[in-house]
Amino acid sequence: MTSEITLFVNPTAGRGRGAHAAQPAASALRAAGFSVRTVLGENAEDALTRARAAVEGGTGALIAVGGDGMANLALQAVAGTRTPLGLVAAGTGNDFARALGLPVRDPAAAGRLIAESLKGARLREVDLGRVNGTWFATVLASGFDSRVNDRGNRMRWPVGRFKYDLAMLAELAALRPLPYRITLDGGEVREIGATLVAVGNGSSYGGGMRICAGADLEDGLFDVTVVGECSRTTLLKVFPRVYRGTHLDHPVVTVHRAAKVELVAEGVTAYADGEPLGPLPLTAECVPAAVRVAIP
Repeated sequence: MTSEITLFVNPTAGRGRGAHAAQPAASALRAAGFSVRTVLGENAEDALTRARAAVEGGTGALIAVGGDGMANLALQAVAGTRTPLGLVAAGTGNDFARALGLPVRDPAAAGRLIAESLKGARLREVDLGRVNGTWFATVLASGFDSRVNDRGNRMRWPVGRFKYDLAMLAELAALRPLPYRITLDGGEVREIGATLVAVGNGSSYGGGMRICAGADLEDGLFDVTVVGECSRTTLLKVFPRVYRGTHLDHPVVTVHRAAKVELVAEGVTAYADGEPLGPLPLTAECVPAAVRVAIP
C-alpha cells in the first residue's frame, strides 16, 4: 500500500473541532511515516469530487475528520472499493466511530490507531446500508425522529443542538401515528400504524441514542426498530430508555431483522447518518463487507 494518504476534513464539524482535530491527526500519521495530503472542498459536492479523485488516483487511505456527516460523505467515495477508510471523530454525534470502538474527540489517538492499522494491513470489513446508490453506516430514520430533523433544519434560531430539543417538543405536540407499509426481504409485508421506523446497520444515532441497540455491523442484516402507535405520555416514558437500549423490551416496540427493507409512508422524509435521503417510499439494502475500515 502506498504511504501517501488523504485527510478528508470538515473544518466546521463540532463547531470548529474538525479544523482543530486535523493537525494532531496529521502529525500522528506523519510521525508513523505517512505522507499526508489534505482535502477540504468549497462545499460538500466539491469535497466529494476531490475525495473520489483521490481514491481513483490510488491514495493509500481516505481519513475522514469530522462527524457522522463527514464520515457519510467519505463513504460515498470509498464504499465498494479497496481503499481503506479511517475515522478521526470530531463531530457532535460520532455514532459510526462509537460503533467501531474508535476514540472520540481524541484526534492524536485516532491518528496513531489508524497508522497502526494501515502499517500492519489490519483492516476490518463492515457492512453498509445502501439506498438508490447512496451509502450509510449507522441508522436510517423515518417518522417522528425524521420530522424532528425536518423541523430543526428549518429553524434559524436557536443555533446548535438546543433547536432540535425545541423541535422535538413541537413534534410531540403534533404527535400522531403514521400508516406504514414495511416489506422485509421482498416477502413479509406489515401494514401498521407507527410513531417511527428506524433501520439500523449500526446501533445508534443522535450521539448515542441506541435506537437499534442489537445491530451488528458485520452480520449482513439490518435491525429494524418499529415504535408502534403510542401516546405522548408513553413516548416520553420510552424515550429516555433509548440511550441505554432498554426500550426494545417495551410492548410498543418491535424489532425485525432483514437484509432488505422497503418503507412506504406519506409525508415522511428519511434521514441516514443524520443526512436527508429523501421522501418515502424507499428501499434499503444491507451490503456485507462494503467498506474496509482502519482499525488495529
